[in-house]
Amino acid sequence: MHYLVHIPALPLTEFVEHLWTLSDAPTHARERIVASGTQELVINLHEDEFRIYEPVDTQGYQRFSGAIVSGAYRGSFVIDTRAHTSVIGVHFRPGGAAPFLGLPPGELADSHVDLETLWGTRAHELRGRLHDAQTTRHRIWILEEALLACLRRPFRRHAAVQFGLERLGHGANDIGKLSSEANLSRRRFIEVFTAEVGMTPKLFSRVQRFQRALLLAQHQASPAWSQVALECGYFDQSHLIRDFAAFTGFSPSELLRHVGRHLKENHVALSAAGGSNLSNTHARSTPNLSVARRRNHGPISGED
Repeated sequence: MHYLVHIPALPLTEFVEHLWTLSDAPTHARERIVASGTQELVINLHEDEFRIYEPVDTQGYQRFSGAIVSGAYRGSFVIDTRAHTSVIGVHFRPGGAAPFLGLPPGELADSHVDLETLWGTRAHELRGRLHDAQTTRHRIWILEEALLACLRRPFRRHAAVQFGLERLGHGANDIGKLSSEANLSRRRFIEVFTAEVGMTPKLFSRVQRFQRALLLAQHQASPAWSQVALECGYFDQSHLIRDFAAFTGFSPSELLRHVGRHLKENHVALSAAGGSNLSNTHARSTPNLSVARRRNHGPISGED
């Protein structure tokens, strides 16, 4: 599998962490994508289709077009790796997708949606241009131009959201204190943060702590999970295990056995069984946007 990352220049880099391309499908048929607190725009150039599976024990999948946006998930989901034959994507920074979607990222929490639903015919035209481009460099240029066209429309980020992202990303977890420092009520802070980021500040803090723990563990030959838990701010090892299970579907040790250097970040290779009966699946129609959101985990408004 060939995985290439491109870091854009300003002004895109304020909102986009990187653009990426994948080619040559891996030998495993499925990958699980774990919670990251971010959104992605992904375009399949090999075939005009994506299949998104439930994380475990699925009896079916959702079929989307070959250009989709993935909202911020608080759990995991499973993809069909056939798309890796030729795919290009945008990995947004936390809270960075808002200018490009045409609606608040909170509306896409725990869901996928066809890019055409958000961009209309521009989505089909973009996929066609990317498909016809002869080089990776040209495709990246085309995608950057499409993103810059969105930024030419007026957009203003909420100052409290940027403040919250910076503090929560560095380990802060007292939402009441953060909202006070941002000169907002706790309720209003949660509201504006969730709308722009796609998850509540409390959940975002948990996901970032999980990501720090995973990164720390991956740099150790034999992680001492109790020490990892302590260094990353968990109450104890059991607390860490519960969050790993919630965000990945695996225990910490199981997760490390499935991740590898040949995988895209936050992707976990699944065996033939994959911990679920994915081999005998049947397609479900793609739900419309109003019912697709939060399909796996219920409403998020009550969690702060």
